Formats: sequence, C-alpha cells, structure tokens
Amino acid sequence: MQGLGELESAAMDVLWRAGDARTVREVLEELNRDLAYTTVLTVLDHLHSKGWVEREKRSRAYCYTPVSSREEAAACAMRNLLADAGDPEGVLLHFARSASEREREALRRGLRQHS
Repeated sequence: MQGLGELESAAMDVLWRAGDARTVREVLEELNRDLAYTTVLTVLDHLHSKGWVEREKRSRAYCYTPVSSREEAAACAMRNLLADAGDPEGVLLHFARSASEREREALRRGLRQHS
C-alpha cells in the first residue's frame, strides 16, 4: 500500500473510527472541514486505487470500508520502514531500547504468543 497524504489520512481516521461502511457524504460530514463533496469523493477514490479501502455500491452511492485496521496499517508501515532500512536489526534494537516498559511488555507478550 502506498503512503497517505494529509487529507487521505484524515479520511482514513474517519473510516477507522466509524467501525462500519461510510458514504462520501458521511465522511465529508465527519471530517468537519470546508470541503467540496467532489474533493472527498476524489480522496476516497484514490484510497480505493491505493488499496486502503474497499467500496460497495449501495443504491446510488458507494460505501467505503478500510481494508485493514489502523493497527494492521501501522504494522505494515513499520514493516516497510524496516525493509527500507539498511540495517533492520539495528533499527529494531534502537526501537526496543527507546520503548517504554509498557511497550516492552506488549512486545514480550506478542512474541510469547507467536513462539
């Protein structure tokens, strides 16, 4: 999946918080910005083209749903950063050293569950 622009990120935030499919009009209203309907339509179309959302035709309007959860998308972004790093292990070690105790415990739990 490709990265997101500022307005795309805002639209994804609306969809992630929604918990169910949203129309362009609903996304526009929840964005609470002075935007044209066609602008939000274009943003959601781009998100669909990039693989971030699925869309389903209901009546005369499309409804948009995220392809993955916010957490899954963040994990994918982290995976891409690691792939682009010259030294992924070094990046992971630096990250682990900078993590809070709560974050380290979450990592431990996750690693134990997948061992």
